[in-house]
Amino acid sequence: MGPNIGSKVAARPTSCYLRLLAVNRNLHLDVLASVRLHLVAGNDRCSRARLVEIDVAKGLAILLVVFGHIVARETPAGVEWYEPLRGTIYLFHMPFFMYLSGFATFYSGAARTPVAAWPSLIRRRAGRLLVPFFGLGLLVLVGKLLAARAVAVDNVPAGLGPGLLGLLWNTAESPAGSVWYVFVLFIYAAATPLLIRMTKGHAMDLIAPALLLYAVPIPAIVYLDRVGANFVFFLAGGLAAEAGGVWQSWIDRWRWRLLLSFGALLAALWAIGGVPAIGPGGAKWAHKAAMLAAGLLSAPALHALARTELVRRSRVLLALGTLSFAIYLLNTICIGIAKAALSEFLLWNEANFHPFAGALMVAGVLGPMILKTLVFRRFRFIDRITS
Repeated sequence: MGPNIGSKVAARPTSCYLRLLAVNRNLHLDVLASVRLHLVAGNDRCSRARLVEIDVAKGLAILLVVFGHIVARETPAGVEWYEPLRGTIYLFHMPFFMYLSGFATFYSGAARTPVAAWPSLIRRRAGRLLVPFFGLGLLVLVGKLLAARAVAVDNVPAGLGPGLLGLLWNTAESPAGSVWYVFVLFIYAAATPLLIRMTKGHAMDLIAPALLLYAVPIPAIVYLDRVGANFVFFLAGGLAAEAGGVWQSWIDRWRWRLLLSFGALLAALWAIGGVPAIGPGGAKWAHKAAMLAAGLLSAPALHALARTELVRRSRVLLALGTLSFAIYLLNTICIGIAKAALSEFLLWNEANFHPFAGALMVAGVLGPMILKTLVFRRFRFIDRITS
């Protein structure tokens, strides 16, 4: 699921909690201790409780997302270290987000929604994901066109028509390209129950098709390239959730070796200057191979990190994870506004890059959090679609 699908605790019969404990019988006691007193919204069945470790992991992931968005145009001369670092982070930060989304989707039971309940699932997910995606896309498109008349704006569409075409069809030119994840997540949420039914409940049978989708070049039309490139990570999260305590025991036992291996891989990729996504065919395949390795290794490594006592108890990361959907939707807008304001006083150069980067990072994280908690919660509809 998306970054936050939780709801307040509702009164439930005792049998519901007994069933909850029965479903979680394969989890360790330390996992049960980390369960939030939250229940994922459900209708006619008892839903499974949310794990704090997943929200904390989302907090880690959203910080990486914001860091990757602080530079939308060319990096200033003399700041050559940033682009390889961002390129390395881009190899795993969204794959890790997809892993967490797949974990939440399968863990909550939504991936195995019965066919009879599928239309209801589509309606809920459309309201939850498509409404904010297209609403924000139109807002960004119109905002960029208007703001470009007065201040410097990054990636301005050629006009309203080309902007709409990019948002809806030629999505390589989407004015809201930074929030593609929301649209792709809707596709996964809608398709996964049908795919599970096609495999007669055997999610493992989807591994080969997912790898094929990852490997095959897909045109950037209606975000289909993103759908194909990220399903393998979404599925990895789903399989981890269904493995339950077996998976959690394994990542706990191998935690430090996983983290060291992941860190070594990232250091090697950064040392060679990152792996560009564009270039001749060989470069594209190298990028795909690097992303597959980094993305799949980030899942157990960072999940294991989020399960450590120190990280799991972090109130800062928990707050970021709880509000990660709002931060994801709004961080580029807040960064754009802050950059336009700062550009009136500071030049975009090497000398000013660090204060620029710090201010944009703060704007991208705290701006959405302030909007969400102080403004959006006053309006029920806006609050619901950004939660």
